[in-house]
Amino acid sequence: MDSRQQRSPDKPVAGILIAFAAGAAMLAFGVDPFLTAAVVLVWAGSLFLATAKPPEVPAGNRSKPLTRDNIGELIENSFTPLLVTDRNKVAIANRTARKILGKHIVGQDLRVAFRHPEAIKLLSEERNGTAMIRGLVRRRDLWRISRQAVSDELGVIELINQTAESDISRAHTDFVANASHELRTPLASIIGYAETLSDDPGSVDEATRNRFLDRIKQEAARMQHLVSDLMSLSRVEAEKHDLPADTFDLSPTVARAARDSAGEERFGRVELLSDGDLRIRGEERQIEQLVRNLVDNALKYGDPTEKVTVSLERTPNDQVRLTVQDRGEGIAPEHLPHLTRRFYRTDPGRSRASGGTGLGLAIVKHIVERHRGRMEIDSKLGEGTSVIVRFPLAASGDRAAAPGK
Repeated sequence: MDSRQQRSPDKPVAGILIAFAAGAAMLAFGVDPFLTAAVVLVWAGSLFLATAKPPEVPAGNRSKPLTRDNIGELIENSFTPLLVTDRNKVAIANRTARKILGKHIVGQDLRVAFRHPEAIKLLSEERNGTAMIRGLVRRRDLWRISRQAVSDELGVIELINQTAESDISRAHTDFVANASHELRTPLASIIGYAETLSDDPGSVDEATRNRFLDRIKQEAARMQHLVSDLMSLSRVEAEKHDLPADTFDLSPTVARAARDSAGEERFGRVELLSDGDLRIRGEERQIEQLVRNLVDNALKYGDPTEKVTVSLERTPNDQVRLTVQDRGEGIAPEHLPHLTRRFYRTDPGRSRASGGTGLGLAIVKHIVERHRGRMEIDSKLGEGTSVIVRFPLAASGDRAAAPGK
């Protein structure tokens, strides 16, 4: 070992001795002992801190130079599809990217991997930026591709799936357009009849005036019904991710809702069948709305000389099955997948004439989803239509606790 290193003290001994000597001098001159001790301690402590060695960084924590392999380790487990490019080729693809684009993406030329003009332009120029591309994985997909340079040769490409946002935006646009159209038709009728009555009141006889007023009332009621359904759909959509906390017996709720929907005139056409106590976790108000919509549809579109059957039964897999069946003309198979779409009608003229808004089954679908249920629509031309809704039964502890609520 070097002699200078041997003589170099680990601690500033000379400075500490000077501090104590100064302290002794201060005491000799009558300085307060407590003040003297504080000065000596601060002096000695500062000497210790000045000569202290910084902590050594463990070898495993020392920064590593950024290499292609290091980048690969960092991005491998990301849920976002990420690619590392080496000039014009895909050098690394993380697990998510390989799952979406396939393992063969590694080693491919970028122009082959992304066969889209905007993407090729962005990647060929080796510049930072973003581009929107369609059909990367499936035909109607929409992806945002972003490139960020890491070095002169390496770049990182991030893929963000924008398909869901695009679909939601398109659905909202379609919804606003359809709602505006549905409201415009009765509103135009109201304005037309009102203008006719107000322009030349003397030229309209009493029978015609009463007919016009009745028509205005009908169209206003139709608008009111439509606005009510729009508000109901909005509330149901806003709550569909919140699992209801209450439990109740489904049987009396279904019976009451079916009776309210049919009214005194049509209740004789409704046949109720139930297995008894069938308790589910849900919101009773929404289940009543679901039953009213289904029974109202069955009474409107079923054969007026035939009964509508509303049945409740327990299934072997701890579920309750609600079935609303009419015996009418039935629905053609090509219409069945679209029945729960907003404003969809198999026969627009007949639906409007009967006061339908085209939102009833859309509301039912969202209520079923909120209650973690499943809905099926089965129909045969000439035989009728059955709407089947399955709900999970409440757990035994919930069923026992519910009556005391």
